[in-house]
Amino acid sequence: MRASDWCGRGARRAVGALLLAMISVTGCAAGGAAASADGGPSAALLPAAAAYVDAVAARDLDALVAAFAVDGVVVDVQRRIVGRDAIREWAAREVIGGGLPVDGVVELSPRVQRVRVHWAPAGSAGWAADYTFTVEGREIVEADLQYAR
Repeated sequence: MRASDWCGRGARRAVGALLLAMISVTGCAAGGAAASADGGPSAALLPAAAAYVDAVAARDLDALVAAFAVDGVVVDVQRRIVGRDAIREWAAREVIGGGLPVDGVVELSPRVQRVRVHWAPAGSAGWAADYTFTVEGREIVEADLQYAR
């Protein structure tokens, strides 16, 4: 065995051990959001925000709509979409089929959470965005979706 072979394997083992230690100490996986028990990206999110993110990942239109209050609002940059029926139409047309990895939780309070995501509509490489969820209980009352600043 050459020394360079051992160093390569040793370095890979050290990096792997370091990553495992970081995850176990901080509870964070790559991307900055805490990993859930099943490794999902939404464990650090409020339950209603997690329901939205998980529904996009699962391409589940019904679950996405159910994450909102009956009179819930989506502010998609400058457009206001109000009520579950309008949210269903918007999400079917513009959201379901896209990717929404969570890059990190920017702000967390009992009712408001700002999340940095990488929104990638179907067929697009996507871009960074800031999603601010205002919730009551387990429902989103407003989701304000803006380009990252």
